Amino acid sequence: MTDIRTRQVEANGITFTIDEAGDSDDVMLFLHGFPESRRSWRRQLPFVAGRGWRAVAPDMRGYGDTSRPRGLGAYRLDNLTADVGALFDVLGARRRILVGHDWGGIVAWASAAQRVRPLDGLVIMNAPHPAAYSRLIRRSPRQMLRSWYVLFFQLPWLPEMATRAANARAVERAFVGPSGKSDAFSEEDLTVYRANALRPGAMTAMINYYRANVAALGAADRTLSRPIEAPTLLIWGEADPYLGADLTELNGPYVSDLSIQRLPGVSHWVQQEAAGEVNRRLGEWMALKHLTA
Repeated sequence: MTDIRTRQVEANGITFTIDEAGDSDDVMLFLHGFPESRRSWRRQLPFVAGRGWRAVAPDMRGYGDTSRPRGLGAYRLDNLTADVGALFDVLGARRRILVGHDWGGIVAWASAAQRVRPLDGLVIMNAPHPAAYSRLIRRSPRQMLRSWYVLFFQLPWLPEMATRAANARAVERAFVGPSGKSDAFSEEDLTVYRANALRPGAMTAMINYYRANVAALGAADRTLSRPIEAPTLLIWGEADPYLGADLTELNGPYVSDLSIQRLPGVSHWVQQEAAGEVNRRLGEWMALKHLTA
């Protein structure tokens, strides 16, 4: 198994801490979601490196060991997509595949739609295209109920207090509760996620992704509807309690080359809970699209 290295890079005015496997100029960049960290890709990085790509997973801005800029505006979607372009540049990427889960998936969709950098491939896990989400949330009371936490996160200070209480127990429940499969997360994994949430200013930075972008996501059908031309793989855990599997059916108009892989019985944390199956399907798609070294 390829070793994972940790180092820091400067990009877009932010100091990013990254985990990295492989040495190629072909870079697959992995973006995590809320309330995760670069650790959530620990089972994918060696797999991808074994297929000739350099696999890189940063703590996104505000998370973990990466810089936490102050102010709501620092977490707007345009800054998050600018981070993606700057990271590809500082990593010296010759070919680029962008991978995202949850909020990382939203940033990945937006980066691809905005052509932040040319992409050879796009992989999304349990994150709808923002325009598809915008369309569904307006007409689906069920999805609106699933997304209750988005409205909760608009409140001042209370979300931070609730998520940090009892040694950030709510963060642990976010991982273990939806799947009921505690074996997907070791005690060390959960300790890292809780510790990250308890860092000074961390929960505010993490929740600011929601606070800074509600309006942008609501208008996504107008601002992010440019068709994505890069081959795109959508992997979806169907037992996701936050995002209904019907969201997979609404992405077609925004992607020219879309492959969908649905995993029954797998929750929102798909790449951690079903790592072997996710890696297998990712590898098959890479071979099909001639994206192996």
